[in-house]
Amino acid sequence: MKNRLCRVFAAILLAAVLALAGCARAGLPDKPEEASRPGDTVFQVSTINALLQGIYDGEITCGELKKQGDLGVGTFDGLDGEMVMVDGEILQVKADGKVLPAADGEKVPFAAVTFFRADLTQEVREVAGCDQLQRMLDGLVANRNLFCAIRVDGTFSHVKTRSVARQAKPYPPLAEAVKNQSEFEMRDVRGTVVGFYCPPYVQALNVPGYHLHFVTGDRRQGGHLLDCSLREGTVQVDSVRGFHMMLPAGVDFARADLTAGRKEELKKVESE
Repeated sequence: MKNRLCRVFAAILLAAVLALAGCARAGLPDKPEEASRPGDTVFQVSTINALLQGIYDGEITCGELKKQGDLGVGTFDGLDGEMVMVDGEILQVKADGKVLPAADGEKVPFAAVTFFRADLTQEVREVAGCDQLQRMLDGLVANRNLFCAIRVDGTFSHVKTRSVARQAKPYPPLAEAVKNQSEFEMRDVRGTVVGFYCPPYVQALNVPGYHLHFVTGDRRQGGHLLDCSLREGTVQVDSVRGFHMMLPAGVDFARADLTAGRKEELKKVESE
């Protein structure tokens, strides 16, 4: 009788253990690759106020940056052009207008990237100018206190972009560097706009509002987006709850005064 009770108790205990294991797995993905999928996070290198002050030395390689996202914007060591990251590829728009695949060893002083997974997709037509594009995006950004990654694919009747030439030390502030920027006009092109909406409270860390870059479908033209008119296309928005920042380790960053507000300076740099 005693042995029988022990067997019954062991069977009940085993059933309980199996049930608990099943409950533990209920919230896990079935495939190992899904279990290891990166989280919903913006990964950022340095701060926008540091970039405004001329801190252009690279802190992370493009190869390392690719491990943190597949869509994003930024620049390169010495402020050498504009970065457009799309579909996991990092493209460098040089000051002469050439678009080159960035080598994995190329270093980056400032960037913001994420693994893009759209929460919302909308077809759009006849968006006349960046102001109208931003008003349209305002209606799609559900929570204005979160970061949102943006992607717009379509046919553009007009696009205006800029890029900046590599700077020499001692580096000038960004407002000085962009005075000699190159501007590019494109008409009747297919392409992709990528970037971020950043909430107002991050103004010393990133660009409040929209920070967008552009590259053509053939990967031959692009840059920091100044204006565009979209004939037709698809807008995708990904709300992002996580934020991770890697700060520079150099002496210039250690000595920088990052307490001063630079709202007007940033606004001028972004719009010119």
